[in-house]
Amino acid sequence: MLIMTIKDVEQVQSAFSEAGLDYDVELTNGSISIIGPSDIVSSEIGILFSRLLANWVYPRRLGRVFDSAGGFILPDSNLTAPDVSFVRAARLLQSPRYFGELVPDLVVEIKSQSDRIKPLVTKILNFIKLGAIVGILIDPDEETVTIYRSQDEPIIFNNGDILTLPELLPGWELAVSELWPPIFTEEETQG
Repeated sequence: MLIMTIKDVEQVQSAFSEAGLDYDVELTNGSISIIGPSDIVSSEIGILFSRLLANWVYPRRLGRVFDSAGGFILPDSNLTAPDVSFVRAARLLQSPRYFGELVPDLVVEIKSQSDRIKPLVTKILNFIKLGAIVGILIDPDEETVTIYRSQDEPIIFNNGDILTLPELLPGWELAVSELWPPIFTEEETQG
């Protein structure tokens, strides 16, 4: 079996970019995974979560928020990119013009139409094992948000619940219902 490296990932990404292809590439245990674009519901949820998180983080200078294009080289030599991630300011004083070579404090995975839950949970739990403080799985199909922490059982939040992360973002609150893309009426779209 051929073991791939970060350098191989960079070459594949460069080839995709030159060909005009919009694919992300991850490295897991020496194997390259090619990740195509997600469905637009998942994408919209990602931008909503990122915006709500960044609107709290940046004015308070608490750290940095990254989207699904931000790759991290982990201590296990894997290269992966959560859908949304957060790193506290004290751990990343300045973003490098390269992959982050650390484990984010917060990782968020958003289930897309083609995803299966088990691989997403495995990915989140690996981040937790490597040092992430909180992992979040957002499931648009069930309209749930599941929180993972190293010593605790997962906690599931539903519509009507308020998500808080006091260990990372004291005072930040997010109504789960704010994550779901709005449905517009025809009256709203007129004039």
